[in-house]
Amino acid sequence: WRSPPSWHVRCSRAMAVRCNFEGTNEIGVVSRLTNAYALTCIGNSEAFYSVYQSALADHIPVVHASIAGCRFVGRVTVGNRRGLLVPNTTGDQELQHLRNALPDAVVVQRVDERLSALGNCITCNDHVALVHTDLDRETEEIVADVLGVEVFRQTICGNALVGSYCVFTNQGGIVHPRTSVEDLEELASLLQVPLIAGTVNRGSDVIGAGLVANDWAAFVGYDTTSTEINVIESVLKLDDDGDDDDVDDHQPSTTSGPGGKMRDALIDTLC
Repeated sequence: WRSPPSWHVRCSRAMAVRCNFEGTNEIGVVSRLTNAYALTCIGNSEAFYSVYQSALADHIPVVHASIAGCRFVGRVTVGNRRGLLVPNTTGDQELQHLRNALPDAVVVQRVDERLSALGNCITCNDHVALVHTDLDRETEEIVADVLGVEVFRQTICGNALVGSYCVFTNQGGIVHPRTSVEDLEELASLLQVPLIAGTVNRGSDVIGAGLVANDWAAFVGYDTTSTEINVIESVLKLDDDGDDDDVDDHQPSTTSGPGGKMRDALIDTLC
């Protein structure tokens, strides 16, 4: 595969792509996407796989995998371009398959954590991670070391499952629709990217189940409305043409939030 579009060279026209997996719109349950690789579960939905392959395979590997013999790879793993963390229920063959299939620079590590649904309890980009308030201290250290991120214990709209109610990249993020303005500003300050409260799949607040994204691509559940997609593309900067949006890998945006047009769109969606 060729190198992925870098943070300095943007795709000519990125967009959020609708898809579903065997009739479910919760694609974040069965897939994970980073700037260095994509994971999809093993199944029979060729249409689902072809969507990922056509959008990503020229740039990053799309790896079919299982965790503990199950298909919910998106909810039990967490990763970024530096690494991938998997639960201690991951089999030896599954672990070796991931290490063989992912780029050499990606560290794959098994984590002995009581809260084994790592994707629900941890969310991150290439710089910062938010984690469940009850996560083990040892796990927090592994997240910091393997993924190379700064770690914050946090809740989203009072929910400790930060990975379920928030998705963010190095460009921006979307959180639970009822997150207060004060909490949005605090989170944006921690993450140093613009954030907005929004929904997927026609009003669902479980953002992590209906959206996967990296800095240059995103996939959403098939029920996601055009208004929701516009909000997602705008805050994740997928609708930029790239002419004046070169972003330094080590200097993410400090904008506290996108403009009023997106807020109006969100209000329209919720109403």
